[in-house]
Amino acid sequence: MEGAALTRRGLLVGIGAAGGAGAMYAAMGALGLAPARQDMRFAPPQPGDFSLRGRAAAKVVILGAGVAGLTAAYELGKAGYDCTVLEARGKAGGRNLTLRGGDRLDELNGPSQEARFGEGVYFNAGPGRIAPWMVPLDYCRELGVPIETFVNNNAQAYVHTNGQSVRARTARADMYGYVAELLAKATNVGALDQKMTKDDRERLLEFLRRFGDLGPEFDYQGSPRRGFLKYPATEAGTPLPGPGRLHDVLAAGTGRAITNDFGHDQATPMFQPVGGMDAIVAKLAEAVGSDRIRTGARVTKITNLADGVEVTWNGGQIKADYCVATLPPHVLARIPHNLGAQVTAALKTPVPVAAGKIGLEYGRRWWELEDRIYGGVTETDLDITHIWYPSHDYHAEHGVLVGYYNTDEHAELYGALTPEDRRRRALTQGRKIHGDKYGKGLLSSVSIAWERQEHIQGGWVRWPSVDSAFTLLQRPSGRVYFAGDWLTQLIAWQAGAMESARGVVTHLHQRVLQSS
Repeated sequence: MEGAALTRRGLLVGIGAAGGAGAMYAAMGALGLAPARQDMRFAPPQPGDFSLRGRAAAKVVILGAGVAGLTAAYELGKAGYDCTVLEARGKAGGRNLTLRGGDRLDELNGPSQEARFGEGVYFNAGPGRIAPWMVPLDYCRELGVPIETFVNNNAQAYVHTNGQSVRARTARADMYGYVAELLAKATNVGALDQKMTKDDRERLLEFLRRFGDLGPEFDYQGSPRRGFLKYPATEAGTPLPGPGRLHDVLAAGTGRAITNDFGHDQATPMFQPVGGMDAIVAKLAEAVGSDRIRTGARVTKITNLADGVEVTWNGGQIKADYCVATLPPHVLARIPHNLGAQVTAALKTPVPVAAGKIGLEYGRRWWELEDRIYGGVTETDLDITHIWYPSHDYHAEHGVLVGYYNTDEHAELYGALTPEDRRRRALTQGRKIHGDKYGKGLLSSVSIAWERQEHIQGGWVRWPSVDSAFTLLQRPSGRVYFAGDWLTQLIAWQAGAMESARGVVTHLHQRVLQSS
């Protein structure tokens, strides 16, 4: 139109037609009609280990303000994107949930609970530990979240199997000792001659003697490693009586308990944020901006469009250039959408896992005073599965221990009970290990059944197999991306949620840059 004045609207329409929504949104930002970047009111104390290269501008709606959703919003915001996070629950964090005095916990088809913990006392109802190689520690450093050691393996804790409780050090010493004895004797009589040279045999025997604390004839008859009835002081001390027979040690079935920290995900040392695991989500939410996180926003429809995504929620409707869906797959599958039957079937493939925990607050830290247990985990074959002792505030007056942390059928059993009956059952089982003191001085308790948490309905998911459904959901459906620990090899870990979010925002960012 020769001689006609070019309006801003006409310019933007032309840019959008030529370069797509991302280019148009960038131009809007340059003209002051849209935010050129997310308002980041936080300066990290140290540079992060991850950042998107280059800056872009597009509008992204993120479904779910759990760890994956907040991580996606945080990283996209740093790269210039305008993010809105919709969260169905009343607060951000998802399964990263820390309960303190005054907090309320609702359940589907169950009564509400009010946490009555004392000042400064908290209960990590969700994740409770981080391995040193996991990415949450990088975010703790970047966001300024102080950390402390989480004692995952404590020789003073107990192993309870077949109705008997022994210290973890005792169970480990006996199993190692007898296994070392068997292998040493087989080696010594030449049973492995075809496999080993003479020098190899001598080196192996020396190692096994040390590993199992064996006697001169390569026999295991006990060891100070098992612990003491009276520990050494000015005198030598009184070791525990000798171990039972090899048959008895094997029959105790302590193998799972004493190898729990052998894997890469739970090997010592482990860590936790000071003051509660939710310090991570609090800092992420602060960096994203509270005005960008809408809680109580239950998504009711997702519509892929040619030029964006439209999301309907119980408070309105929002259109964005892209969507990152971080809801649990079984929850996401029930939301009406036009992503196709194949996506729906894939979302229904992973099976939610029941998981439960109870926090027991005592007015006296008897586990430290009487049992001399400072942090760590007691492993059991009871339906409580684990007892966790707090790895912080040592020698304080009060403390919260995790009275059970169970999954699958055991979690379903506890989840079906009332909170009062969960507490009673947990105390009954705990007395089998710690005696009558386990039920004395109890001030309060709160229990959670994750399968009964609205909008979550499971502790995590389990894939029947990593097949085409898993692969399909790792790719976007139109302009809708999927993220969460359930799409990684780190299911049930915050690290999985963060790694998935990083992968998604990287691919989304590359797509926007290429279309600009």
